[in-house]
Amino acid sequence: MKLLGVDFTSAPSRRKPITVAHGRLEGGTLVCEALARHEAWLGFEQLLRAPGPWLGAFDFPFGLPRNGVSKLGWPDQWPELVAHCAALGKQVFKSALDADRKERPYGARYPHRATDIPARSHSPFKLVNPPVGMMFLEGAPRLLAAGVTIPGIYHGDPQRIAVEAYPALVARKVNGASYKSDERTKQTAEREHVRGEIVAALSDGQLTTGLTVHLPHKLKAEACSDGSGDLLDALLALTQAAAAWSARADNYGLPHDFDPVEGWIVGVPDALKEK
Repeated sequence: MKLLGVDFTSAPSRRKPITVAHGRLEGGTLVCEALARHEAWLGFEQLLRAPGPWLGAFDFPFGLPRNGVSKLGWPDQWPELVAHCAALGKQVFKSALDADRKERPYGARYPHRATDIPARSHSPFKLVNPPVGMMFLEGAPRLLAAGVTIPGIYHGDPQRIAVEAYPALVARKVNGASYKSDERTKQTAEREHVRGEIVAALSDGQLTTGLTVHLPHKLKAEACSDGSGDLLDALLALTQAAAAWSARADNYGLPHDFDPVEGWIVGVPDALKEK
C-alpha cells in the first residue's frame, strides 16, 4: 500500500516547503522510499489528486473546536464549515478568531477539540506560535477540493484516504524534549541529539507496534541533521499513516463516533471512553 507522511506549512516556500515522505507497507515492514519537498501549492494540490490507492497522514488540523464553531455561528457540518471558512478569506477568518479569543477569560483563551486534550496539541483557533488556525484554513479546503476520503468526516474517493497526523505524539514515546526549531540560532546540538534518539528508535521499530521500519542510511542522516525537524516530522507522520492503514478494519484506529466538525488525530486514544 502506498503511504504518505506530510509535514505541512500554511505558507510553503523554498525556505519552508511542505515535506512529504513516500513509503509503502509490505507485510509487516514500512519501507520509506523517497522524500519530496513542495515549495508552492501546485505541487501539493497535484499530490492530493494523484490517483490511488494511497493513504496519507497530514500534519494539520482537519477540523475546528465545536465550541468555537457554535459560538461564531458557523456551519455545523464539515463540508459546509470548510467551504465557509475558505470563502471568508484569511483576514476575515483571522479577525473572527481574534474576536473570539478576546471574549474568553484569561487562561482559557483558546477552545480545544476533544482530540487536542489527550494529544496535547494546539487549538486550531490559535494563529501564532504555531499558526495552527492558518494551517486548517490552507489545508482543509484543499482536502475538500481534491475529493479525498477522510474517515469519519467525509466520503470522497475511496482510493485516496487522508487522516490527521501529529508527529509530536510519536516523538514523545522516545523523548519529550524539543527536537526542532525553524530559527537557526535555536538549532542546537542538544536538539540534534534528541532527533538522533528518535531516528534510532524509529529505525529499530520501537515506535511502530508490530511494524519494522526500513530507512535508507542517507535518509537517517538527513533526518538527524535537519534542524527544522521537517524531514523527521514527515517520517513520523508516515508511521502514523502505516498505523492507520494497518487498523483500517477498525475505522483506521479512530473512535467510531468522534465529532466530524472537529476531526481526530490518528493514534490518539478516546480518553473520555477510557475513564
